[in-house]
Amino acid sequence: MQFGLFTVGDLTADPHTGRLPTEQERARATVAIARKAEEIGLDVFATGEHHNPPFVSSSPTTLLAYIAAQTERIILSTSTTLITTNDPVKIAEDFAVLQHLADGRVDLMMGRGNTGPVYPWFGKDIRQGIPLAIENYALLHKLWREESVDWKGRFRTPLQGFTSVPRPLDGVPPFVWHGSIRSPEIAEQAAYYGDGFFANHIFWPTDHFRKLIELYRTRYAHYGHGRPEQAQVGLGGQIFIGKNSQEAVRDYRPYFDNTGVYRGAVLEDYLEATPLTVGSPQQVIDKTLTFREHFGDYQRQLFMMDNGGMPLKVVLEQLDLFGEHVLPVLRKEFAVGRPADVPAGPTHGARVAAAGRAAR
Repeated sequence: MQFGLFTVGDLTADPHTGRLPTEQERARATVAIARKAEEIGLDVFATGEHHNPPFVSSSPTTLLAYIAAQTERIILSTSTTLITTNDPVKIAEDFAVLQHLADGRVDLMMGRGNTGPVYPWFGKDIRQGIPLAIENYALLHKLWREESVDWKGRFRTPLQGFTSVPRPLDGVPPFVWHGSIRSPEIAEQAAYYGDGFFANHIFWPTDHFRKLIELYRTRYAHYGHGRPEQAQVGLGGQIFIGKNSQEAVRDYRPYFDNTGVYRGAVLEDYLEATPLTVGSPQQVIDKTLTFREHFGDYQRQLFMMDNGGMPLKVVLEQLDLFGEHVLPVLRKEFAVGRPADVPAGPTHGARVAAAGRAAR
């Protein structure tokens, strides 16, 4: 079981002081958060991709390469890479370079994006979001597995005898998660390729995500990749830790009220209806453990902890609390009763070893 952190890279004023960080400050804070994530023993750090204000995360591979140079162990991922508006050729090349530089500590999460104007900015039509996601990933999958690619599709110029360089490290492409909040077509796509499916698991009730994950698991088995329980599932989540629930709610409320997607909402309603957890370390542990009850054993749990204008100092304090009081218990409890044939979270080393066994 892998535990990690994800950020959307929002640039938001501190609700207590009204001060808006500079873009450089926010970018450097993200690097500091990633380094702290490794320090406390987390397995994964992931960054989103946005091309509109109020975000600074427009170039994930650049950011992750910088983080890779300052870390040694943590897996670096995206949350997400826009498969609809990025050229699959450029994705193949950028992530292969990052994979080589980071010694394989790289995977990525494909997504369609949730900001409508981005599509025309990159010459795409949002009404073609699902077809773009399907076609572009089919090409990316091929580019990483074939050295000479011939390709013709609807959405880009044809390729003839094209080789994407560099080739994937050790001949094994980065592991791919397909991320979705609402689209069963994306769960189907993940199942078809035998890739991972990441349910964002924030904002919406658990039952909605349970249906998507059940669909993915069922179709994963249908395509012959293994039993439903062996499918690779990742979940998002969001937490804020205090000494007790009252203190946590009091301290987090300004950040909740200041977050764009929550603005105008009631914190207590979200605490009751969604996976958002604000409380003591034990409350965070207890609610997170219910995820396995809802979805079965899974491979990766990522938390968002830096939104709403939260100062870097507060985020780092939150991570210290998480690393000391929550993470060790979650690791222990999620291991209890986990069937031996349920796969661990993907790593480059394990995938290279599996490829070697398959070749023999």
